[in-house]
Amino acid sequence: MPDSPGFDLEKAHRYFSSECFNRAWDLIDKPSRTPEEDRSMLQLGLASLWHWSQRPDRTPINLSIGYWQVSRIHVLLGQAGAAREYAQSALQASMSAGDFPFYLAYAYEALARAEALDGTAQAMEEYMQKARELTERVPDPDDKKQLLADLATIRQPGKD
Repeated sequence: MPDSPGFDLEKAHRYFSSECFNRAWDLIDKPSRTPEEDRSMLQLGLASLWHWSQRPDRTPINLSIGYWQVSRIHVLLGQAGAAREYAQSALQASMSAGDFPFYLAYAYEALARAEALDGTAQAMEEYMQKARELTERVPDPDDKKQLLADLATIRQPGKD
């Protein structure tokens, strides 16, 4: 077996990290998915994250975004434990990146979503509060608006 795949591996990772992310996002946005689409959504999110982890130009922010997406996918699939695990990874990656309140807030948003799915209201509220506090430090008004809109969609199952 040859040591080289016969193509530019770095370009392949660059292509698949974004292509898989965008295709997973299309499925996330889809109001109704088949079980096969749910499987594809998860596979695409994980593939995107893996390809990002292989890129020499990756940053903690890139990884945070990837972990966040996989956490969101697990929430959509009703898998609170996995959602929490990936949200924690998003938080760790965001914290290691430095002072980026937008990404930190989204990591807490992911944690709040996982806790909401799990029915742990106190933890959900604590993470929501941290996300709201960080949102105040987000400089871009559009980013701030998007964060607040996403936070407003978090509800515990069975509670409205």
